[in-house]
Amino acid sequence: MTSVTEASASGAASERSALHKAGRIVVKIGSSSLTSAEGGIDPERVARLVKAIVDVRASGKQVVLVSSGAIAAGLAPLGMSRRPRDLANQQAAASVGQGLLMTTYTEQFAMHGHLVGQVLLTVDDMTRQSSYRNAVRSLGRLLQLRVVPIVNENDAVATHEIRFGDNDRLAALVAQLVRADALVLLSDVDAVYTAHPCDPQARRLSHVDDVEALQVDTHRGGSDVGTGGMTTKLEAAQIATSAGIPVVLASADDARAALRGDPVGTWFEPIDKRRPRRLLWLAHSSQARGRLLLDEGATRAVTERKASLLAAGIRAVEGDFVAGDPVELVDPHGIVVARGLSGFGSADLPEMLGRNSHELAEALGAEYEREVVHRDVLVVLRRKRG
Repeated sequence: MTSVTEASASGAASERSALHKAGRIVVKIGSSSLTSAEGGIDPERVARLVKAIVDVRASGKQVVLVSSGAIAAGLAPLGMSRRPRDLANQQAAASVGQGLLMTTYTEQFAMHGHLVGQVLLTVDDMTRQSSYRNAVRSLGRLLQLRVVPIVNENDAVATHEIRFGDNDRLAALVAQLVRADALVLLSDVDAVYTAHPCDPQARRLSHVDDVEALQVDTHRGGSDVGTGGMTTKLEAAQIATSAGIPVVLASADDARAALRGDPVGTWFEPIDKRRPRRLLWLAHSSQARGRLLLDEGATRAVTERKASLLAAGIRAVEGDFVAGDPVELVDPHGIVVARGLSGFGSADLPEMLGRNSHELAEALGAEYEREVVHRDVLVVLRRKRG
């Protein structure tokens, strides 16, 4: 089976059956798909998106909307012609624009009798386990109350150092967080192409079996009002499909067709079975506090045999962390192959390295005769290819 195909109409209908069956869908819309050429929010574009979501909800499905556009919405009122590069002006534009964006959504959804709720997230909300659980609970309750959650990064307070960087990645993480059945990325491009769409040699891809094996030219950047591009969308597809969530990338103009499961855009197949939510948090949301450098034997044990990590296979420790913190597991070539929760702090580990369980018990005590990272709190990031 190839990694990319140009599916037939009958095959496309079959592969999109997951959307027909989906009970919960996350929809992401980019800034350039919500704003007009003159600047500011385009009410007609928002109205079309809202109508497509309302139609989906009428069939009994739940929808979470991840919407860019706060900074873009604030540009015109502040007299800015394009997205500013400096953080202070970005935050100012977001502060002005977020209220305008939510007012537009509130009014448009209210016309159809639907209530919306604003959820602003920061990287901290997704990387700290306690905040992550709070986000799960908050979004879950909104969906139970039949409210449409509208999620955005909290650009008014986010810094360059701690931000998602684009809402494509945020959407993939939210899809994991709410255990979505599908993720729909709506953009100003209609599909993934093997090269820039303007290139006469570019080929449109309607089906991608494995996004990790996909090789396409993604040099095209985002628009003047957004931060994303094809690279960020493929990264989002990788995050979601690795969690067992299928992804559709389509034009915002095809929103209704995409949500119906019609053969538009590019369909990305899930590449792994669903993992427990705590492992998804470890893989994609947690912020590693340190690194454990493994030898070849430990690398194979962790990645191929799905074994726990023992002190005997660790060559070195980097970082300052305590027991229970997320750490990266790094192979001898410097590649991060897994993440896990360390059973020991960085202060304890140096004198444990290279020793087997029996030696640890004799030298340090029986409490050290256990795994450094147990397999139940470890997730492999690099999949073995056949």
